[in-house]
This record gives sequence, structure tokens and C-alpha cells, in this order.
Amino acid sequence: MSERNEQPDLTAPAAANVPMFSRSAWARILPFLVYILFIIAVDVLTRLGVDAQALRWMYALKIGAVLATLAWFWRDYTELHAWRAGALATAIAAATGVVVLVLWVSLNADWMVIGAPDGFNPTAGGRIDWLMVAVRIAGAALVVPVMEELFWRSFLMRWIDSDHFDSLDPAQISVKSFVIGVVLFGFEHNLWLAGIVAGAAYSLLYMKQRSLWSSILAHAVTNGLLGLWIVRTGNWTYW
Repeated sequence: MSERNEQPDLTAPAAANVPMFSRSAWARILPFLVYILFIIAVDVLTRLGVDAQALRWMYALKIGAVLATLAWFWRDYTELHAWRAGALATAIAAATGVVVLVLWVSLNADWMVIGAPDGFNPTAGGRIDWLMVAVRIAGAALVVPVMEELFWRSFLMRWIDSDHFDSLDPAQISVKSFVIGVVLFGFEHNLWLAGIVAGAAYSLLYMKQRSLWSSILAHAVTNGLLGLWIVRTGNWTYW
């Protein structure tokens, strides 16, 4: 009786050759990374003594770069190619955005804040630059929610549970992924507690309604109304 020799499957990819992130993952990571790199660049330039007034238009460049990255990868965002939220779901998402706004401007005690950001002040010579305000609100309400929800909800929360995150139903996201995603999202913001509350609200919308458009809408409502509130009250540190 001869001994059988098992031959390795040469068609199977070696583990070392398997990329850490798929194209679907990079499509969601890179817009967020571009956004963060611009924040770092502004911080470095400020520390090097570049005048803050000269850096105010960096926000427009940042939003333009993020928008271009989103456009480049648009075909990879299959979950955004159709609106999958009904009238009731849309109303709930919009109402959630309003509630988050109220909490965002209320959860501002000293222990709820990290650092002392200067914010974004669109005034020059005592007058508001309305073009700059329009760019800021449009970026915060129309571009940032798409970029952040793609990264935090569509990618990270599902990727923690599965390398094949894009096939994971949002309703199946684990408690561990929910908590990690919400806490990290919170500490991305200087108002960390408000950020955690917002992250929890947007994440629950995504998981319950199983539509990324729902969390994007809520996020957009919060950011858009926050921009109007900031201009109305002059609380530039919230930007």
C-alpha cells in the first residue's frame, strides 16, 4: 500500500500576498484620509507661523480634494446608487439630525471638551465673508456627511466584524463594532461626548434602517443647521 503525497494548491494566493484592504475599503478610507491630511497640514502651517487669515481658504481646497476623491470612487459606492429610505425613514433621519444638533450645542461643559480649538472665523475687518460661509456650510452639509458615513459606518463598523465588510448587512453589526466605532468617532471631535452621542445616533439609524443614506441625511441635517446656528450666534469655535 503506497503512501499518498498531498500536493499544495499552487492556485491559492499566499497569505502574505493578500492585501490588508480591498478596493472597496480604500474607496472609503482615502476620502477620509485626504480630509485628515488637510487638517494636519493646516496645523503644521499654523505652528510654522503662517498667518491664520491666509489659511482660511484651505477649507475650500480640502472639500474640493475630498469631493474629487469621492467622485473618483463613486462606482464603488453601490449602496449610494439608489435612495432606499421611505418617507417615514427619511422623516426619522431628519428628526434625528435635529436632535443631535440640540445635544451638540448643549454638551459643552469643560470636561466634555478636548483642547481649545480656535474654530473657523469667516470674518475679515469685522465683516462676514458670505462666500466663505457658503463654502463652509455646503462642505459641512453636503460633502463631509458622505465622506464620514462611508468611512465610519459603511467601512469601519463592518470591517471590525468582517474583512468582507461590504457583504455584511448593517443589521448584523456586532455590539463590539458599534461601541468601537462610536467611541472613535466621538474622539475624532473636540466635543468628544457630543461626538459619541452623534455617532451612536447615526450608527443606530444605519443599523436599523439598513441604509447609509439615512445616516448621511441625519448627519447632513446636523451639520447644515449647526452652520446656520454658528453664523447666527457667532460661536465660531464650533467650526
